[in-house]
Amino acid sequence: MAVWIQAQQLQGDALHQMQSLYGQHFPIEVRHYLSQWIEGQLWDAIDLENPQEEFKAKRLLDCLIQELQNKAEHQVGEDGFLLKIKLGHYASQLKSTYDRCPLELVRCIKHILYTEQRLVRESSSPVGGMMDSMSQKYQQINQAFEELRLLTQDTENDLRKLQHNQEYFIIQYQESLRIQAQLSSLATLPPADRQLREPALLSKRATVEAWLTREANTLQKYRLDLAEKHQKTLQLLRKQQTIILDDELIQWKRRQQLAGNGGPPEGGLDILQSWCEKLAETIWQNRQQIRRAEHLRQQLPIPGPIEELLNELNSTITDIISALVTSTFIIEKQPPQVLKTQTKFAATVRLLVGGKLNVHMNPPQVKATIISEQQAKALLKNENTRNDSSGEILNNNCVMEYHQTTGTLSAHFRNMSLKRIKRSDRRGAESVTEEKFTILFESQFSVGGNELVFQVKTLSLPVVVIVHGSQDNNATATVLWDNAFAEPGRVPFLVPDKVLWPQLCDAINIKYKAEVQSNRGLSEENLVFLAQKAFSSSSNNPEGLPEHDDDLVPESLPGRNFTFWQWFDGVMELTKKHLKPHWNDGAILGFVNKQQAQDMLMSKPNGTFLLRFSDSEIGGITIAWVAENPNKAGERMVWNLMPYTTKDFSIRSLADRISDLNHLLFLYPDRPKDEVFSKYYTPPLCKRTLCLYRFTTANPDPTSGNQTYMDHGASPAPVSHPHTYGIYPPMSDSMLDADGDFDLDDTMDVARHVEELLRRPVESQWGGQQS
Repeated sequence: MAVWIQAQQLQGDALHQMQSLYGQHFPIEVRHYLSQWIEGQLWDAIDLENPQEEFKAKRLLDCLIQELQNKAEHQVGEDGFLLKIKLGHYASQLKSTYDRCPLELVRCIKHILYTEQRLVRESSSPVGGMMDSMSQKYQQINQAFEELRLLTQDTENDLRKLQHNQEYFIIQYQESLRIQAQLSSLATLPPADRQLREPALLSKRATVEAWLTREANTLQKYRLDLAEKHQKTLQLLRKQQTIILDDELIQWKRRQQLAGNGGPPEGGLDILQSWCEKLAETIWQNRQQIRRAEHLRQQLPIPGPIEELLNELNSTITDIISALVTSTFIIEKQPPQVLKTQTKFAATVRLLVGGKLNVHMNPPQVKATIISEQQAKALLKNENTRNDSSGEILNNNCVMEYHQTTGTLSAHFRNMSLKRIKRSDRRGAESVTEEKFTILFESQFSVGGNELVFQVKTLSLPVVVIVHGSQDNNATATVLWDNAFAEPGRVPFLVPDKVLWPQLCDAINIKYKAEVQSNRGLSEENLVFLAQKAFSSSSNNPEGLPEHDDDLVPESLPGRNFTFWQWFDGVMELTKKHLKPHWNDGAILGFVNKQQAQDMLMSKPNGTFLLRFSDSEIGGITIAWVAENPNKAGERMVWNLMPYTTKDFSIRSLADRISDLNHLLFLYPDRPKDEVFSKYYTPPLCKRTLCLYRFTTANPDPTSGNQTYMDHGASPAPVSHPHTYGIYPPMSDSMLDADGDFDLDDTMDVARHVEELLRRPVESQWGGQQS
């Protein structure tokens, strides 16, 4: 269903949010009448940060205007006449607005579509309870804003009343001074005239002075009452700001961190920005009221506690706005957490209250610096670390830009590059892939006509700096652990040394699904297998096992020259590049060891096979199947092909390789292989472009009863598929390896061998073989 149709069914706060997306910058009528055309364009294909994409944006703008004009021309009747005028006006308006900056139109429409999709998705989410809870929370926040609005309006009315009363008081005070002057002038008059005028003036003076005394007390009470109301407003402001900054914004940052491990996207900042802007507006209004109240006090000093109260209020409101500004200077797009030197990278910094406080009127500059973990700790302790850095970043200065269509003030660092890194003395056996750094972003700007000057800083998520691609997987393990188990408000960048295995399972599962880009995660059986592998344990109940972060990186698996994480990272990489559709289909069991595979297959008919990830090779997958032992009648064995790797699949796909191997009949437990894999087979006409398989020779003892490996080229089954070209030699004992050890250097002349095979009739290649 079209997004716009669903968006029109939104209700309550979601509908209000959707409606707020539109205005003069993009009228809602344009969205309505061109909904199908708008949703059919490839807005995401345009890179907003690349000026060279402007011609694409201009083409879309021209098309949009043409569509509007066409829609206008087709309107008939009385109602159609009015709509025709309105749509024509919108076409002219959009052309005038975006003709010189078409990328802003793309930014605007992308923002609208993203927000609509999010609102529709949230409203139709099956997690109803969570959405109800979220809606309730949003409703409470909005109710608090309404209460703040009413309180601020109330104090504004009181302040105006106070000002009016004080102005009248000053007029009456001036009257009392005039009466006093008249009384003083009576001294120059004859006694008779003085006695005639003096009583009336004295009576009038007494009346005015009595009124001034009463009114002075009233003004003092008004001032105290206003200060108490401001205290109440500031208490509610603090509470609301705590909810938004310490709860909602921190949760967004936590989601952003988990998204670094492959968790769900952290979501947009639009709602948070709208809340922060409401806070900024309310805080600024109250600050101005407090300053006006102070001005009234200075204009008419009346002895009492009000001076101290106003000083306290002014200090409190300044602290509140300072906390708001410094907390809303955030990193919208994090730099890569595994950062390779001499490699371009990007990041985006955003000030959520920048538009509301008019910071963009004098755009501030943001500077990026890389600092160490120790420097980050010192920075948070307010220790002097000025000009300290742990490396040199090129293109590390950027001016913040204001995007009027979205109301965002942000700095886009597009071409940063880490030129060099200065490492600290590492602790003990800590490797370079365990050392954490962070990118410090800092800026300075003023608000309110230089009334307040802010120095703002924010730290990126921890980054691990590498100089070679071979360090990538160990660095990723460090980042995975930090993202998964960091606690809010921690000292940089402390994480627990160990957690329970189920906690690590969640992190590994999220990472796996994200890397493989699959909705099919790791099953309980998969996770038990991984626990057994990580701990070299045979326990089927790893619930109580602790897991140390070091276990992800430095220690090699028993009998191997690689770690658990390197092995698991290789599995993810292979699956992502070559096996994703088969993993999604459930065709790959994957996380099964040799013994498990044998136990599972021996109870199945001959030709049953399964796919499992290799234990002996990083990023390898092998095929295990059950068949007759050719050297012992009546005995069955489980065979294993040499592991396939990325190199193999770049030549020929897994599905085609399974199609080629005719002795593979049923995918475990009992699915015909063509039923599972045929939709991925290369069409027969394309199969003439044959790959060159490598062959190895070995001299095993087939009677040993051990599991047996076979080279990729072996095929004990007769040819049964007319579209399969025979490129395999007859199976011989010399092609089996009972121990699974292969001498890759002992290869045949593949090109000559394949050429010879292709000359033979297909039927004769497999004559006399046993299935």
